[in-house]
Amino acid sequence: MTDAFDKSNSYQEYKVVKKTQLATLKRNILDSVSSLQKRIALMESEVAQERIAVDSLGQNLNTTQQNLIKAKEKEDGIEVFGILTSKATYNTIMWGIILILLLVSGFLFYRFLNSHKITNAAQLKMAEMEIELEDYRRNSLEREQKLRRKLQDEVNKNRKA
Repeated sequence: MTDAFDKSNSYQEYKVVKKTQLATLKRNILDSVSSLQKRIALMESEVAQERIAVDSLGQNLNTTQQNLIKAKEKEDGIEVFGILTSKATYNTIMWGIILILLLVSGFLFYRFLNSHKITNAAQLKMAEMEIELEDYRRNSLEREQKLRRKLQDEVNKNRKA
């Protein structure tokens, strides 16, 4: 544009430019505008492609984050009977079960000891009762034998008399 301005003539207070120079200037401007429009279109398509790439990367990021969350849940948890529980809950449940089993086994052991004491006491009483029964039988047998002797003596006395 400065070239056409420099080569123009002056007429009163106006500048006179040759039509060929104006046509060249117009052609140059249209060429510049056309090349700029092509460049703009190319850049817009690049921007659109980059947006698509960014969207795809965003979706991949979301998927990766969800997979990471699931992986952390699996790492921080233990699957029991098909149910995913946290390690703290699992430890609490297991130690609770162990404590309950210890309490139950302690109670059953206490009951066993009491039953064992009662059984031993009953066996001692039974042994004493067997001894007493044997003594009673012996005494009864002796009494019976004495009574038979007396009876026999009486029978013999009555036969002789």
